[in-house]
Amino acid sequence: MSHHEPRPVIAVCAPLERARWAVWDMDAAVVSRMYLDAVWSAGGLAVLIPPDPQLADAPDEVLSRVDGLMMLGGADLHAGRYGQEPHATAEVYQPVRDAVEIALAARAMHRHQPVLGICRGIQVLNVARGGTLTQHLPEALGTDEHRRVVGAFEGNDHPVSVAPGSLLQRVVGDAPHRVYSHHHQAVDRVGDGFAVTARADDGTVEALERDHPGGYLLGVQWHPEADPASPVIASLVAAAREYRHTHALQ
Repeated sequence: MSHHEPRPVIAVCAPLERARWAVWDMDAAVVSRMYLDAVWSAGGLAVLIPPDPQLADAPDEVLSRVDGLMMLGGADLHAGRYGQEPHATAEVYQPVRDAVEIALAARAMHRHQPVLGICRGIQVLNVARGGTLTQHLPEALGTDEHRRVVGAFEGNDHPVSVAPGSLLQRVVGDAPHRVYSHHHQAVDRVGDGFAVTARADDGTVEALERDHPGGYLLGVQWHPEADPASPVIASLVAAAREYRHTHALQ
């Protein structure tokens, strides 16, 4: 029997959504396979974490068992989480998901555990550190540039400018970097301890990371899982592997 090194374990936050499969139509924990394929192809072990209400108060129950955390796209965060009234376009919000993901994000950042936030995920990271969101980009920008085609990634690609010397630049290479977007909200006031390391041509914040050294932490407003050539999710898996090694030696 061969002994392979255990894969780094990536906690993938799975929302509860209405879903249909076989003869069923009911609430289920749903994650697009694109996220999972990206983790698997990078050598990671994906473990789905649904919004268990108890995790809002005890995020270490998950984080002490995994090597990295990935937060995905999905419904708008409730604006009350950052002290605002919801915009008229706000999607039906998911209060338990909001509470659990904010708790996981805040605690993982505190533990210096590798964290990747994708689309909604970058917004969770920002709100967890006291930041705010622009609630409806088409109104703020006067353009649908970031979600021209609803329900698709094709046709929603655009370039972002990447800050030199950033973690993101080490991951994706030199700017400009072409990305697939699908969102109508974005980071507004930046949360404590973050630096903006990518922007769209219109100034929209496209990436956040730590403003000082302290482990792998990256939020991207786009969808790297929709681009098979993107190295972003693989970079989380690599950081989680390093985190696992470091903590195994302690």
